[in-house]
Amino acid sequence: MRKGIHPKNYRLVAFKDMSNGDVFLTKSTANSRETLDVEGVEYPLIKLDISRTSHPFYTGKMKLVDSAGRIDKFKSKYAKFKK
Repeated sequence: MRKGIHPKNYRLVAFKDMSNGDVFLTKSTANSRETLDVEGVEYPLIKLDISRTSHPFYTGKMKLVDSAGRIDKFKSKYAKFKK
């Protein structure tokens, strides 16, 4: 493996699943402007649309997550092609 290509600034980061509110901590180099207080300690916050606690593969439930209105945008964009 080549030396010097991996980042050195790993730190604990809070990842929050916005669809169900689950929060987990892991090491990451991802940048964030927001922070979250977890058990009295403040961590950088990364918001996720879907994670292991809400993904249909892991939960066994089919659930449609449309946080940005993507389905409505798609339908309105292609409505003119309906016959």
